[in-house]
Amino acid sequence: MSDEQRPSASPEPGGAASGGPEPEAIRFFGTTWLHHDGGYGLRRAGVAVGSLALAAAGAAVLRFAFQGLEVAAVGPFVGILVVAGFAICSALAFRRTWDGFVRRRDPAAESAADKSAQSLMFIGFIGSLLAYFCRSLIEAPGEKLHRAEYTAARERHERRRGSRTGNPAARKPRPKKRR
Repeated sequence: MSDEQRPSASPEPGGAASGGPEPEAIRFFGTTWLHHDGGYGLRRAGVAVGSLALAAAGAAVLRFAFQGLEVAAVGPFVGILVVAGFAICSALAFRRTWDGFVRRRDPAAESAADKSAQSLMFIGFIGSLLAYFCRSLIEAPGEKLHRAEYTAARERHERRRGSRTGNPAARKPRPKKRR
């Protein structure tokens, strides 16, 4: 992450200046998603255009591969299987990528099933790029999730700091009640 993306001190209470939680950086956006500064709008436009261009380039590469199958005269059944396979993998990759923008994956649940899903994501890369494109039209991909986590962390930090006002060691002992 470049130095221009990392805030040196947060002007708001509970920020980095007072030892509070720091916002998590998002790929291509750094921490500009927090206040929508530092060229946030241009970055969103760039991510949208870039992901759409990469998806179009990927579709062109897949078209060349499909033409290679036609030249090899493998038959219509194989062609249908290839198209259906890429379509299904792209739909699964789109859904998995979109879910990643909405909620965190449970690290305890990640297992061999996630390793096998990586190959689906690789095959369905166009769906993943299209999910990135669609989400960048709304917000920075993952911004809503990061904002909710950051807000919750700031509230927890403020509650902890608010309950510890003053120096408890300097308090005067209360007089004991006599019976």
